[in-house]
Amino acid sequence: MANYTLQGLGPTYVKKNKPHSSDNDLIKFNTSWRSIVHRKKKRCRSLLMKINAVVNDSTFDFEDSDWKIHYQDQFEERMRLPHLNDNLNVTPRQTTFFLKNRVGRLADGIDSLEEKSNYVDDNDRALLRVIKFSSPTSAGAECIDPYCNWVELWVHRAGPRKQIYFEPDSVKAAIVTCGGLCPGLNDVIRQIVFTLEVYGVKNIIGIPFGYRGFVDEELLEMPLSRDVVQNINLAGGSLLGVSRGGADVNDIVDRIQAKQISMLFILGGNGTHAGGKALHEECQRRRMKISIICVPKTIDNDILLMDKTFGFDTAVEEAQKAINSAYIEAHSAYKGIGLVKLMGRSSGFIAMHASLSSGQTDICLIPEVPFNLEGQYGVLKYLEKLMQKKGSAVICVAEGAGQELLQRSNAIDASGNAVLADIGVYLQQKIKNHFKDIGDHADIKYIDPTYMIRAVRANASDAILCTVLGQNAVHGAFAGFSGITVGICNTHYVYLPISEVIECPRLVDPDSRMWHRCLTSTGQPDFI
Repeated sequence: MANYTLQGLGPTYVKKNKPHSSDNDLIKFNTSWRSIVHRKKKRCRSLLMKINAVVNDSTFDFEDSDWKIHYQDQFEERMRLPHLNDNLNVTPRQTTFFLKNRVGRLADGIDSLEEKSNYVDDNDRALLRVIKFSSPTSAGAECIDPYCNWVELWVHRAGPRKQIYFEPDSVKAAIVTCGGLCPGLNDVIRQIVFTLEVYGVKNIIGIPFGYRGFVDEELLEMPLSRDVVQNINLAGGSLLGVSRGGADVNDIVDRIQAKQISMLFILGGNGTHAGGKALHEECQRRRMKISIICVPKTIDNDILLMDKTFGFDTAVEEAQKAINSAYIEAHSAYKGIGLVKLMGRSSGFIAMHASLSSGQTDICLIPEVPFNLEGQYGVLKYLEKLMQKKGSAVICVAEGAGQELLQRSNAIDASGNAVLADIGVYLQQKIKNHFKDIGDHADIKYIDPTYMIRAVRANASDAILCTVLGQNAVHGAFAGFSGITVGICNTHYVYLPISEVIECPRLVDPDSRMWHRCLTSTGQPDFI
């Protein structure tokens, strides 16, 4: 994880025109600000940390009247999209992607069509942040400097360009899905193929079973076309299959060269994006004319700078069903406790949003917020009170929560992720033993819907998101970008450099308004 620092927060950098009437006020202000920054520096959760992940803070002096300009300039440089022209001399041509509008009139006996204006200018930008906070103590404040000054930070707008850098007839495009399953994979594959064909690409292939499909001689590439992918969105899973890990970067690039692939679309999470970045850099080193575009796929919703990733809405919807079932089981049993374990290795977004949407969760436990099981303020003591008051309870826990309570192993999976101990089974046993020890009855119903959630078809919200992401991925490739990912930021679709979204996972901020809303809904205290 990157080392995040904020410089210039001491009294030396406080502007003289700020209303601090005494040294004590000044010390109090800076102590408070340092406390806020310290909490957020440790977590990489807020927008502040996302921004500081892409700016070299060590060069900033907030006393400098031009610090905003310097800040914006560095941000703009870090957000610059890698392009084929960076190390190749490629000439653009007029796009082959166009839509026509029938105007309903005849000209010289010919039915006239007019081209619609559907192109995005290269200088179009979308705002990264839209709220101006008045002070660092505002609810959910995300500040860059001690006074929460408003700083406009812009990222590149996604969409079709008037100029393209590939001849569609000569393009060979490949699609690969990596990591685990996620609702919406087939929707993205489908839209990539559809959009490529609109541009005029005829040679489209699918690489089977992730990066492994590049090097395993037994795995054959799959020809793709509109006819092949027409109805794949009606089912969950991935038409191409998935796998973790795979092969050496050089071996994969060797196969890309041998297959004469000129566009590669990679669907995956943080680890997959890191792999995509490595492939892009090796292809650049070899001066290959290839566009490598990632599409962020993670149920956990843990990619930096993005509003959400595809599959998340569907996961929350399915997780809510599991919570509702746990509630019915617990409510129908004598002193019943429903326990639901949901996905979320390092980020508790699914557990938080599912708890909020169900309205039936009494306790929500996520990786970002530490908790105690034992003691006066622990989860078990609170459960006792719930059982006395309500006669039943529902607990929702993310898979990465409470790992410090369990025995750790040094095992890692094929993607390089640490293998987590099972917090669900652990909690089930601890609750059972606790109520047995105090001589009380508890009927625990444990539900783990993980694989059921991953395998379902995308819901309407995710299907729309997948459709637009798939289309914009193709637009980005034809625009000549490479080493980028496509996402949604403040409701607008944008392109971001891969390097800037893999600094660290996006996490729930315990100081955020959304987590506070969850606490209000569940009514739970701090378990520390």
